[in-house]
Amino acid sequence: MNQLSEATAIKPKKSVALSGVVAGNTALCTVGRYGNDLQYRGYDILDIAERCEFEEVAHLLVHGTLPNAAELKAYKQKLRRQRGLPAQLQIALEALPAASHPMDVMRTAVSVLGCVLPEKDDHNTPDARDIADRLLANLGPALLYWYHYAFSGKRIDIETDDDSIGGHFLHLLHGETPPDEWVRAMHISLILYAEHEFNASTFASRVIAGTGSDMYSAIAGGIGALRGPKHGGANEVAFEIQKRYDSPDEAEADIRRRVDNKEVIIGFGHPVYTVSDPRNKVIKEVARS
Repeated sequence: MNQLSEATAIKPKKSVALSGVVAGNTALCTVGRYGNDLQYRGYDILDIAERCEFEEVAHLLVHGTLPNAAELKAYKQKLRRQRGLPAQLQIALEALPAASHPMDVMRTAVSVLGCVLPEKDDHNTPDARDIADRLLANLGPALLYWYHYAFSGKRIDIETDDDSIGGHFLHLLHGETPPDEWVRAMHISLILYAEHEFNASTFASRVIAGTGSDMYSAIAGGIGALRGPKHGGANEVAFEIQKRYDSPDEAEADIRRRVDNKEVIIGFGHPVYTVSDPRNKVIKEVARS
């Protein structure tokens, strides 16, 4: 694992009233444990982001271990078998207008699946893991089924020969087999954003689960929290900010002025990563490539 040499010099940023207050325990992920790092079940994100396929990391998070070659092959086959969308879900997706936000489409898909393929009343762990796998397999195809139907009236065939979630998503989006470099970029992006400890959407999901509600409700609630501009929706806000500027020099001058005025600028600053986000280094290299 990577441990930054300056880790001992980095202090948690006390930016909000509840900073440092323990809200619960998790074995899945730690953020900033050694300073400026992100770890999934003890594996540093910088060690696995460019070496693993997304399905390997999904297996690590959902099932607890990095799979060997045989386990990975079996897991991929399971996810491929679960790509199919129930007819009731297809009907619901066709009813959604083109103006729908993609996050709202996914939230709706989760809710419909929760009605069509409900969780067992005892909320047992194997069933929960199967639901997690089904959602991993279904949400991409559901989103793209809606997208093509809403914008071109096409009912796409969601079955392809791609053996990965990233490759399958790109194939459905563009209608053809994607280049290997694109699939690799999807793997890395999905891995980097697979988990982030006690963020707002995770906390929302855990609150819902803590009431004894079903897993689909918990995930739908988490998607709702993630959609907000102060959480996952910040990416969209940051993109809108970037579109203000016609040149890098204009952007730098304006951002510096806003920082000097102590304005909140989406994309700058983090309550835990006081130096930089460790994911940034990896995804920037992917973008350059």
